[in-house]
This record gives sequence, C-alpha cells and structure tokens, in this order.
Amino acid sequence: MFSCPKCMIPMDTVRSQSGVFWRCPSCMGRSATIAFLRKSVPDSAVNEVWQAARFGDFPSGRVCPACTNRMVEVPANGQKLNIDVCTRCQFVWFDAGERELLPALHREPAWEETLPPEARERLAAIKVESMQAELESQNMADAHPDVWWQWVPGLFGLPVEQGADVCRSRPWATWTICLIILAVWVGSFGDLSSVVEQFGFIPAQAFRLGGLTFLSSFFLHGGVVHLLGNLYFLLVFGDNVEGLLGWKRFLILIIGASLFGDFAHIIANPSSDIPCIGASGGISGVLAFYALKFPNVKLKMLFRYMFYLRWFSVSARTAFFVWIGLQILGAWAQISGISNVSAMAHLGGVGFGFACWILFRDDNGFRKPEKAEYEYNRDASRYK
Repeated sequence: MFSCPKCMIPMDTVRSQSGVFWRCPSCMGRSATIAFLRKSVPDSAVNEVWQAARFGDFPSGRVCPACTNRMVEVPANGQKLNIDVCTRCQFVWFDAGERELLPALHREPAWEETLPPEARERLAAIKVESMQAELESQNMADAHPDVWWQWVPGLFGLPVEQGADVCRSRPWATWTICLIILAVWVGSFGDLSSVVEQFGFIPAQAFRLGGLTFLSSFFLHGGVVHLLGNLYFLLVFGDNVEGLLGWKRFLILIIGASLFGDFAHIIANPSSDIPCIGASGGISGVLAFYALKFPNVKLKMLFRYMFYLRWFSVSARTAFFVWIGLQILGAWAQISGISNVSAMAHLGGVGFGFACWILFRDDNGFRKPEKAEYEYNRDASRYK
C-alpha cells in the first residue's frame, strides 16, 4: 500500500474509468502514473510535464509514494500549479484541487474502458503488481550508497536509510537521549563492572533501588559495538519518529517500550540475577513504529562474502518483519537457555511500539512536529 508523501498515512485505492489512482483520506491529494494521466489529459500537456521533469532543473519535492525517490516540482498549466513528478517510476502527485486545473481530454473510450467493471479492476491490479515488481527489481540493482560514509555502517551490517522524508524540525529528544547514553558510557567505562552490578536491571530484584534500575539500565552499555549499534539505530530512525509524533509523544513511546521490554525480560527470566543493560527495548519500540508508519521507505544493506560486495534494497516493512522473525527465534533460544541475548526485551518493546501506532495512526492523533540489537557478555553481565 502506498503512503501519502504529505501526511505519511496509507492512501485509498480508487478505481475509475481511466484506471487506478491513489487518494489520501486526510489531505485529499492524489497520486497516479503518467500512463493514467494520458487517458484523461491531452498528450501535449502530459509530454510537457514529463519532459520538463526529465530534462529541466527544478527543486526536489516530496518522496515518491511508490519508490521513495525524491520527486521534482514541475510547473504546469502556465505555471498555475506545481506537479511533483518521479522520473524513476513515472508517478505524479497532485495536492488537493490541482488535478482539476489540467486540461481534460475528450476522446473515444479505450478498449479497456469497454470491459465490465470487474475485468477493469483485475486488469488494473495486474498492471500495479507488474509495476511494483519492476520497481523492486530496479531498487535491487540501484541500491548503491548516495554518499561515501554510508559504506561504514554497511560494512558493519547496518541498514542505511534511503528516501525517507526530511525532518522538518530538529529531533532534540533523540539527540539528548543519545548524548546522555554516550556521557554515561564514558563516565562508567573506568569501573563498568561495578556500575553494571549496581544500576543494571536484575529480574530477580526488579524493584531494587525503588525501581530506579528500570531507568538506569536503559542508559548503560557495555562494549563499543553495543554502544554504537544502539546509538546508530536511535539516530537514524528516531529522528523521523520524533518529527512525526513530537518530542512528548516520542518520549512516551521510547520510555514505555523500554519498560515493556524489561517486563518481558522478567517473564523470560524471572529468577535471573544477571544484570541486563541497554536501550534496546526502547529502540525496538521506535523501530516498530517507524516500520509501521513508513513501510515503503527503502533500507539499503550490504551483502558481504569474502571479497564479494553487493548492495541491495528492501522496504522498511520487509526488513522489520524479517527482524521480528529473528527475534522470535532469539526469544525461544533465550527461554531455552541457549542464548544470552534478551530477545524478549526486544519483543516487549515492539509490542508497545505497535500499541502506539494503533493509538496514534489516525492523522488527527498526530501533532505537527515541535521546534539491532547487539549482545556483549563480559563479567557475567547480560546486555540487551
């Protein structure tokens, strides 16, 4: 399902005599293909817009709902309106009322339009499926990094965000949390073992220190890989979520997901006296909300085998559900005593992230934005 590039919510599929287009139920904007426009707009007008998009020098606009590439804003109809055009997959976007400003085409109906409604719907569905398959194939082949530094997380097996909407405000809450985590790690590095023993979360003593360890364990991390991995995921995906929710709801999301992760860890290991530390439960909630709210955003991954390197691209939704499957296997291994990774904490955070998505998914539930987990086992400490 395509998401509105303006509101970031799923669009409704609308079938008409000219074919299929998509409409946002909130802002009433529309998205369609160039082929769809040719059935209702004169070829001269469509060609003018398409050629201008391909060869003109126009600013980048919103994210394409089909391939997440940046569309270009092309003036049309004597510069009375600007149309967002994706030159990669030939999708166009109209704000509410813009489509009606284009000239209408008066012609004899095409052969597809003479078919019964059921046949037209099936034919349109086949065309959409074919287009999506072609886009997936193109994305797999065109997934190289946009900038050189993206090779660094790629070489470490981390996903690289591609085509996400630019944040319209600074994610102060996300940055502040990252700075606190980094400061706590630097401050505790000299005597990490004793700090973990004192402030780590222990299921068998869940409410020691008045329950403070529910919070303190979130900011504690072990090795450099554990620390940088969590910071990377929080910085890459947290800014978009905070930009959508606002900092107050974002804090509710990440704190609630962390607490749910701790309680899930208790269920898996109620008598464990091994300290558990890390921000993974809260970050898992952020990842769940991100994947459900921005399912079509592409994530680039680097496949490595010996000296063979190949980038490939998958949707956030696909990557998330693959990760969920791995966490379910990890939870089974954790409960069976095979693994020391607290996958149950990840799933607990995901559950709260899903609940927040249910609660806030309606457009009226959002405010305008305001101004992987890694295991490190050392000194008998478990890191989530």
